Amino acid sequence: MNFTPQEVARKIAAAASDKKAKDILLLNMENLSPLTDYFVIASANNVTLVKAIADNIEEKLAEDGILPSHTEGYAEGRWILMDYGDCVAHIFIEEDRDFYNLEQLWADAPSESFAEDEDE
Repeated sequence: MNFTPQEVARKIAAAASDKKAKDILLLNMENLSPLTDYFVIASANNVTLVKAIADNIEEKLAEDGILPSHTEGYAEGRWILMDYGDCVAHIFIEEDRDFYNLEQLWADAPSESFAEDEDE
């Protein structure tokens, strides 16, 4: 089954939400980056939770046949990047998210918060 980039971004966000990710944000990068259409940014309180969120994203998307082409940062668990082509997930420990501030770096990108009660 083929999914649009927005659908993949929402699946990533929902999987992150399932594991209690905080401040989930979808950035529409379509007109800003030739590399990807969406960033999904989420954070957690500790390294264990960051890894659990990344694991759940990988597991839930694999159920739909969507596999990451590349993952970085898992060993450290402070900022895990998961590249799904049209969507890139960034899962941060909170203080690293504040430090790197991707939301400000890509402030021109249309964004939407992911509400935990959204129906997937």
